[in-house]
Amino acid sequence: MDSPVALVTGAGRGIGRAIAQRLSADGFRVALTARSADELADTAAACRGETCTVVADLTEPEAVERVFATVEQRWGAVAVLVANAGAGHSARIERTTDADWQRMLDLNLTAPFRCIRRAVPAMRAAGHGRVVVIASNAARVGEAYIAAYAASKHGVLGLVRSAAAELAGDGITVNAVCPGFVDTPMTATTIDTIVATSGRSPDDARHALEGKQPIGRLIDPDEVADAVAFCVHSAAVTGQGINVDGGAVQS
Repeated sequence: MDSPVALVTGAGRGIGRAIAQRLSADGFRVALTARSADELADTAAACRGETCTVVADLTEPEAVERVFATVEQRWGAVAVLVANAGAGHSARIERTTDADWQRMLDLNLTAPFRCIRRAVPAMRAAGHGRVVVIASNAARVGEAYIAAYAASKHGVLGLVRSAAAELAGDGITVNAVCPGFVDTPMTATTIDTIVATSGRSPDDARHALEGKQPIGRLIDPDEVADAVAFCVHSAAVTGQGINVDGGAVQS
C-alpha cells in the first residue's frame, strides 16, 4: 500500500525544511513547494523518503490549483497539508503602505485559505485529513511595528478555528502552530533590520530576540516540526493554536 501524501508549502528552508524532513522520516511521501528550485532540491535531498517538488509562488491566483493538480497526478490526493509559506514585515503604521499590507495578507492568510479550500474535498471524500498552518505568536498578541504581519496571523488563526469547527465531523483536524522567534533565515532578516534601524550590533540584536522568550534562546526549527508532527498524528486535537515560543505567550 502506498504511503500517505503530505504537502508542505514554503518547504525550501527553515521551518518548512524541518517539517518536510520530519514527515518524510515518519513515512509520508512529501510534496514540496516554494519559489526557489535550488532550495527545494536541497530540501528533497535532506529527506529520507520519496519526494516531489513543485516550484510556485502561492500568491499567484492559479498557483494553488497547479500545485495540487501536479501532486494528485503523480501520487493521488493530499492527506496532510502543512501551510507553512509566509513572510514578515516590520514598519511603523504610518509607514506601512497598501502594498506592504496586501503582501502580508496575500501570503500569510489568502494562500493558506486557498490551500485548505483545495485540500478539503478529497479529505472529506476519504473521511480523513490533517491540516496544520504555521502561524506565529503574533497570532496571539499584538506588538509594535508589525501591524500588517500580526493582522495576517490573527486572521489565519481565525481561519483555522472556523475550518476546524466545520470539518471535525468529517475526520479532518485543523490546527495552527504558533512559533516565537525561530533560528531561521526569516529571523536572520529580522536581525538585519534591527541592526539597520537601531545601530545595534548583530549579536545585540540576536540577544534582544532571544530575550523575548523565557527560555532565553531562539526556537530550533525541529521543535516546530515536533509540534506539527503531534498535530498530524492526533485525531482528537483540532481547532487549536499550539504555542512553540519558549513560554513567551501563555494560553
